[in-house]
Amino acid sequence: MQNKLYYHDPYLTSFTATVVKQQQEEDGRIYAVLSATAFYPTGGGQPHDTGTINGVKVIGVEEIDGEIRHYLDSQLSETEGKATGEINWKRRFDHMQQHAGQHILSAAFERLLGCQTISFHLGKETLTIDLDIEELAVEDAEKVEKLANEIILENRPIETKWVTAGQLSAYPLRKQPSVTENIRLVIIPDFDYNGCGGTHPRATGQVASIKLLDWERQKKKVRVQFVCGSRVLEQLDRKHRILRELGPLLNSPEQDMPGVLEQLLHSKKETEKSLEAAQDRLLQFEARELLGTDEKLVGKVFNNRTVQELQNLARLVTAGADDVTVYFVSEMDGRLQFVCARGKAAPGSMKKLVGQVLPLINGKGGGNDSFAQGGGATVMDGQQFLKQILSQHEQLTTV
Repeated sequence: MQNKLYYHDPYLTSFTATVVKQQQEEDGRIYAVLSATAFYPTGGGQPHDTGTINGVKVIGVEEIDGEIRHYLDSQLSETEGKATGEINWKRRFDHMQQHAGQHILSAAFERLLGCQTISFHLGKETLTIDLDIEELAVEDAEKVEKLANEIILENRPIETKWVTAGQLSAYPLRKQPSVTENIRLVIIPDFDYNGCGGTHPRATGQVASIKLLDWERQKKKVRVQFVCGSRVLEQLDRKHRILRELGPLLNSPEQDMPGVLEQLLHSKKETEKSLEAAQDRLLQFEARELLGTDEKLVGKVFNNRTVQELQNLARLVTAGADDVTVYFVSEMDGRLQFVCARGKAAPGSMKKLVGQVLPLINGKGGGNDSFAQGGGATVMDGQQFLKQILSQHEQLTTV
């Protein structure tokens, strides 16, 4: 562990070492191995550090076969083997805050609800933990969040200790380590004892705060989404900007926005119902007008009519006359869409018809003998397509 400088001092932001080797993997990625490093490699749910080595960007860090590989965006220049590393401190400290916050939150869940954390993910904006419970009540979540923030405010020390497998029984571990050698414990005295290889601040106070954002049930577990430290402020700033923008739009102060939005949504639903009723009446009128021609074959081209509208209109027409066959075509958003329908007494198979005409527009579709639809490219305009259908009507609708 001597060459893993991040274990000796997680606050170390610059260091010097020698370049042991510099190679290129089969996928073309360039990497360097140093005699010692402060760059933390991806592991234990915590992402890798970034920064520079001799001014060259470090874009990834992984521990492979016992060596820490620093993946670079270009070759290191010849420097007689000397390497100067600079850690991206903002990213490192963010990961320290988030990882320590996860320990605190997981311990709080176990202490208050008796549930264990079975997995952990540290993302770019939020974190998640999966709990071995099937439900999480709001009041229980609030209690856990309160306890976690109390531990942070107490500014308890965060200690690390290397132990052997035989020494583990002396500690009230939250869960057993996944390794049997080089076991590293991260300890918050009288609160949490956990095996972990990540980087952490010296005290809980540097985590600053924890905020639960959301949770959802996934099979037989609950996934909790949360943020810690500076990310809490980022979330607050983002939500505050949204609320500030909504204020003038809703003409409402922040505390009244839920009620105003509820009224708006109710009004929107009522408006949509009224609009649907009006559209239904218009379609019924349109259907009666089409039926007034006493034609057994009704074909028409529309502009910007959805396939749902065509379907509804076709159903109204065929419901009004058992012996009518209907072909409706719509030109919309650079595509041709069409509906074919027949009344109960009309001959032919609409499914067969669709299968015959779809190749004309390189389209897709389907249906049954009495009702079918499809759509395709505008290799011809709507009138031309309808003309093609009507010109083949007799043979296409033959049973």
